[in-house]
Amino acid sequence: MLKRLLLPLVFALAFAPGAQAAGGHYGFDGGTHAQQAQVTAALNASSFNWSIVPGPVVIHIGAKSSPHAVAGEIWLDAHLLTAGRFSWGVVQHEYAHQVDFAVLTDPMRAELSGLLQGTSWWGSISDHAQLDCERFADSLAWAYWQSPDNVMKPDGPAVEGSQVAPAAFRATLDKLLNLEHPRALAARSSNGHPRKG
Repeated sequence: MLKRLLLPLVFALAFAPGAQAAGGHYGFDGGTHAQQAQVTAALNASSFNWSIVPGPVVIHIGAKSSPHAVAGEIWLDAHLLTAGRFSWGVVQHEYAHQVDFAVLTDPMRAELSGLLQGTSWWGSISDHAQLDCERFADSLAWAYWQSPDNVMKPDGPAVEGSQVAPAAFRATLDKLLNLEHPRALAARSSNGHPRKG
């Protein structure tokens, strides 16, 4: 009897999709169980629905990996993740780039640019603080997880992510994302976008 009760549970756990609720669709390349758990906790702490990003997103964890993202992939430093909650804002920032790559359209970016007030959406790394793609990632990370532990909290009026109030950013992004049918979002290609840090 016990075997009949446990067998469906074992199959359910074995074939359950990993990190598919609000935490997104992703898998890991490298990292310890504890480091991977920090990534999962970071994404789950946010009220943003990361699952809107079609996956899987591959999250690479390694020593001396500068945090950055390209379409479908994120790189995180293993040592950063040992900071626990203080690393979560960075994790959310990098996953926010996946929202940009896979979900946003050019008209959406144009509307968001009016709020973010950067010089362009994409550009050279030397203009990092002026790029709307970076301001978008900072704003998303802060607007949906307003914790004292979030390093993406703007610490002044002239820094990345300070251009728009969290409530206004959430209202605009939520409105934009609800304009499209989920199947259209899942089918959108994410090719051809530059690396983002």
